[in-house]
Amino acid sequence: MHIPPRVLTVAGSDSGGGAGIQADLKTMLALGTHGMSVLTAVTAQNSLGVQGAWELPAEAVRAQFRSVVDDIGVEAVKTGMLSSAELVETVAELLAGVSAPVVVDPVGVSKHGDPLLAASALDAVRGKLLPTATVATPNLDEVAQLTGVHVRDEAGMRRAADAVLEFGPRWVLIKGGHLPAGAGDSAVDLLTDGTAEHWLRAPRYDNRHTHGTGCTLASALAARLAKGDTVVRAAAAAKEYVTGALAAGFRLGAGIGPVDHGWRLRGER
Repeated sequence: MHIPPRVLTVAGSDSGGGAGIQADLKTMLALGTHGMSVLTAVTAQNSLGVQGAWELPAEAVRAQFRSVVDDIGVEAVKTGMLSSAELVETVAELLAGVSAPVVVDPVGVSKHGDPLLAASALDAVRGKLLPTATVATPNLDEVAQLTGVHVRDEAGMRRAADAVLEFGPRWVLIKGGHLPAGAGDSAVDLLTDGTAEHWLRAPRYDNRHTHGTGCTLASALAARLAKGDTVVRAAAAAKEYVTGALAAGFRLGAGIGPVDHGWRLRGER
């Protein structure tokens, strides 16, 4: 009997299905793994933004995590929206007891600019969550939020990576998709452990329907790590997958639509 690799996402729910837990589980299935979830928050969210968010109690998060890990086990974990210092500290404590690789997506704001992490939680992310990470995957806004480093070009991505690595993750993947259009005609990310540098480039697509790109990339990275890839191979495969999903993104509602997590199933690019 074939048992697919087991990947756990610890994140919030996106009722519109484009990001959060929903994007994570779709990505994990698309990449041939068994996705499991620990829900940290519920959001009322659609293509226009986040209309409301409700955090779950820490004991509910802890119970979900223990229920899955103690019985089913995990081969990789991905974290997303954690919202408060209490939840960040709770999840960091749980991750400290896990030997599987951990991908930390330090979600700070939604695609529409809605805050998803309390300012009071930043110290806990820096001091407790990031040290548990095999790979941290901040975008440029999250880099600025965590480190104060504002990136405007590729050279700035090196400074950003160094600043994030000081908080203790083994690797950092700085996502450069938010660089100004004049900074280059490709979407570039920087993967580094402070010694080796790997620049991951892909075409920029003229598609505004990009909701869920960060969640999707981090989940794809976790899925590939669960399948036994090295960090470098996993990051390259995740970049390829999210690029295809972004290129195939489609309109839902009146605002920003989601990336297409099932693009490979339809042979789209």
